[in-house]
Amino acid sequence: MARIKHVAIRTKDVEKTAAFYREAFGLTDAGKGQNGVYLTDGRINLAILKVAGPSGRAGIDHLGFQVDNLEEAVATAQRVGARTLSDPERITPTDASNPQSYFEFKLAGPDDQEIDVSETGWAGAAGD
Repeated sequence: MARIKHVAIRTKDVEKTAAFYREAFGLTDAGKGQNGVYLTDGRINLAILKVAGPSGRAGIDHLGFQVDNLEEAVATAQRVGARTLSDPERITPTDASNPQSYFEFKLAGPDDQEIDVSETGWAGAAGD
């Protein structure tokens, strides 16, 4: 089975955006690309790429981070510039065939990317 290993975000300021994800979520450098940098959590890489051309689009719809401690993770992200987009909500996932939310807190990153933060994780994604 194929596994998700890479998500890319386009930004006007590669270093600012990369620094945010390093500081807010503890991602580490995985390598440099021609148009940006690659960060990792050890399982999935996050590419932070320069917007292509003057009319290029920045961002991605959203991405999600599973964390060990929701309050600590949100506080750290806010300290380095994240904006709050939702109130915290404790989730108890049920049968994955039932419609439900999986994120427990929604933030906005430095380029207004939506970031879902959860202690419980998402259906179909390994929690370790």
